[in-house]
Amino acid sequence: MALYSEKVMDHFRNPRNVGIIEDADGIGEVGNAKCGDIMKMYLKIRDGIIQDVKFETFGCGSAIASSSMATELIKGKPVSEAMTLTNKAVAEALDGLPDYKMHCSVLAEEAIQSALEDWRRKTGEAAPEAE
Repeated sequence: MALYSEKVMDHFRNPRNVGIIEDADGIGEVGNAKCGDIMKMYLKIRDGIIQDVKFETFGCGSAIASSSMATELIKGKPVSEAMTLTNKAVAEALDGLPDYKMHCSVLAEEAIQSALEDWRRKTGEAAPEAE
């Protein structure tokens, strides 16, 4: 059995939404000192919808794949939906990650949450109520 799924390899080799949004509405940066991975997420939000999302990731293939997949999962979605994204959903969308690489999906979740928090701070938006 292969160590990484085809989806992980595809998102590593052909990452989606890489780059910077110069006038981002929310920016989040997180890192893991143990493994050295650093993720930065940029959000463009209009009327409560994530219009665009980009990322920069310094890290391993799993970190890049997790960042790429996470952006795909929230792009075009309401902020309220993006707030519920979990690392487990990212890993499942990638058809799984090895246990010792699950921290990469956690970083992707944390980077998105950090960017959403930055957006809320800048705009004064309250966190949507949990359903």
